[in-house]
Amino acid sequence: MAKAKTKYVCQECGYQTPKWMGRCPDCGAWNALVEEVVSEPAEKKSGRAVLQTTVSVKPEPLKTIDASKSTRIDTGIGELNRVLGGGLVPGELVLLSGDPGIGKSTITMQLMNTIAGTGPLLYVSGEESKGQIRNRAERLGVSSDRIHVVTENNVEVLDVIVRSKKWELLIIDSVQTIFDPAVQSAPGSVSQLRAVTACCMSWAKGVGIPTVLVGHVTKDGSVAGPRVLEHMVDAVLLFEGDRQSQYRVLRGLKNRFGSINEIGVFDMTSDGLVEVGNASEIFLSDRRLQVSGTVVTVILEGTRPILVEIQALATKSFYGQSRCMTSGVKYDRVSMLVAVLEKRVGLRLGDQDVYLNVVGGLRIDDPACDLAMAMAIVSSFMDQSVPQDVILLGEVGLTGELRQVNQLERRLQEATQLGFSKAIVPKQKKTLHIKQLEVIEKPFISDVIQYLWRE
Repeated sequence: MAKAKTKYVCQECGYQTPKWMGRCPDCGAWNALVEEVVSEPAEKKSGRAVLQTTVSVKPEPLKTIDASKSTRIDTGIGELNRVLGGGLVPGELVLLSGDPGIGKSTITMQLMNTIAGTGPLLYVSGEESKGQIRNRAERLGVSSDRIHVVTENNVEVLDVIVRSKKWELLIIDSVQTIFDPAVQSAPGSVSQLRAVTACCMSWAKGVGIPTVLVGHVTKDGSVAGPRVLEHMVDAVLLFEGDRQSQYRVLRGLKNRFGSINEIGVFDMTSDGLVEVGNASEIFLSDRRLQVSGTVVTVILEGTRPILVEIQALATKSFYGQSRCMTSGVKYDRVSMLVAVLEKRVGLRLGDQDVYLNVVGGLRIDDPACDLAMAMAIVSSFMDQSVPQDVILLGEVGLTGELRQVNQLERRLQEATQLGFSKAIVPKQKKTLHIKQLEVIEKPFISDVIQYLWRE
């Protein structure tokens, strides 16, 4: 008889403890410990027996291993190919995550309609009925005869279905709804996700089926479930964007077969997701000119330069204590810039509420945007606009100095294509020559303010 054992498992990091605690001592998450019942066999195998079962596995010399590159599978979606590094790799296990309603199911359905090949495709749904899936397919114009649909949550049943035919693509929507009956815990728990993902990995690696796992995210934007889930898969893709906005950003957080931090931009329409070729032009299409508090900069996502608009609003606080609110950038970074402006420049921002937003729902973490964010705050505080033909790039240090930006020339060339004629950048070691662009070099943030508004 199996012996039942109760333990508490953190749903964020997988930490286990025999008793409940309000806060996980490993990752610090509150109210993340959930009770799980785990069955252990009454008789355990000896070490000798375990060794006997693995004796058939033999090491192979490194030089004899075939290291030829696998042929990539064209997804038929250019922006998705960009993020994946050129397409899907046979046997690749991909985790696609994002907020509810962001477009995960939409892009997977479009992928099944456009992917290259002639073999059958399997769509596994643990959340929707077959009728709901058919309605979505008709709305998106998906009519491929290659697509097969199954609504099942039991991983043992799915194992039989997957191994019964040579599928060219497998999509599981979503991995948190699939369960292994051998694991005595609820679907979506740490133990279940480990077991289900391990089974999906055996399908991808053993059978050679490219597999896409659709996953949910937590309220802070990270992938729901233990971190081991991200470690097990080959690629982690995150769908970003404001559900109230029409634009979506697909970001590569991990990719064993390509570069990370590559992004693809899509336009969410009634007919599905439409690729956006020129993302810079889209994000600047609604820009208001000659208005204080708005600055344009160039971010670098992977190998792709994109022009973005940063808006700031500095207004006197009516609550006694000033506050800082951000959207699309880290709060700590903006707070640091406010402190630098007050200490090194002398701006009285202590009684000001500062709001900063990245237009288009983008989330950026590029230090090269520091100067643009700082000048947006200064522009709003002084109520004086930045010239519309000026672009700003540079990292800001705690002493107010401007630091170098990686791949500066590539960023500036992208700015010239959108009609910008001036660029304010940190002091360079060598002279930059960019056609149709005047490069203005400044060593300190105070020098930039002097150039823009006091000359």
